[in-house]
Amino acid sequence: MRAYSIFTIPAELSEADRLYRRRMLARLGLAWLMMMQVMTLAFPGYLRSDDMQPSTLETLDAAIYLMNWAALLLTAPVILYCSIPIWQGVLRSVKTKRIGMDVPVALGIVVAFVPSVITTWRGVGEVYFDSVTMFVAFLLTARYLELCARQSVHQGKAHAYIEHLRINLTRDSNKLAFWFVLIQVVLAVGLGLVWLYYRPDHALAVVVALFVMSCPCALSMAVPTAVASAHAGVNVNPTKNQAELDTVAAKTTAVSKQNLYGSIAWHLLMTPLAAIGLVAPWVAAISMLLSSLLVAYNSWRIYSKRLAQAAQQALNAVV
Repeated sequence: MRAYSIFTIPAELSEADRLYRRRMLARLGLAWLMMMQVMTLAFPGYLRSDDMQPSTLETLDAAIYLMNWAALLLTAPVILYCSIPIWQGVLRSVKTKRIGMDVPVALGIVVAFVPSVITTWRGVGEVYFDSVTMFVAFLLTARYLELCARQSVHQGKAHAYIEHLRINLTRDSNKLAFWFVLIQVVLAVGLGLVWLYYRPDHALAVVVALFVMSCPCALSMAVPTAVASAHAGVNVNPTKNQAELDTVAAKTTAVSKQNLYGSIAWHLLMTPLAAIGLVAPWVAAISMLLSSLLVAYNSWRIYSKRLAQAAQQALNAVV
């Protein structure tokens, strides 16, 4: 990585921030490791069909029962350790009496995990340990990208100007994200009740998928990643005057809005599909990750353009 990458730990970062970043990376790595193992254990469940021969079905059900217990044991550290930032966010929301971004995330985890534990104990029904671990791993991936973006801020007039822009953009995006999350949670609960009345056996899968879709990961990354990319771009190719800095600020604003409204459009597209039962919880988790990665890529274009301009200027100077 180059020194101006958002993944490079800034030299001026405090020891507390360094420790928090290391712990975040440890939680992320463990979540991905457990996710891959749990998905492997869930594979026999994907193959199960009532059309199988009775003897084959009996053997497969016995294997699924054992693997569900193994998946529960592997999912436990994801819930108890990897998800600590989520539970801390919920506590902050309770103390401030405001619905934060972590509330729908926590609800989605609980709604998927608790019934899965009960199902595992009873030995009958479908479990969602794969969706839970996938959800947490993807969520922590998005948040780690956001953390790296926040910590990549540098000093100087241009960077201070961009930071002032970030404050204004963040205030507007937080208002929009709050109402988006609130509406998504209400929809998940309401539609869950409807499914519970008409098809109780499928209600849980729909509710889990909707709560996963309500996770505002991409929305929360919309502004920080764009601003971090602008900081990195100005760092590699400093602005020469106020007009050029205004151009960078205008581009950052435009990309932030593209990220924000694009993320909402993505959710609005996937939510109806999840509401009618066409999106499984694990598909919803992958959808969440894809939207976050698209936001990161779109923001990276600010930096790549400044880098290309710097390369062209260096080439012109040589010629």
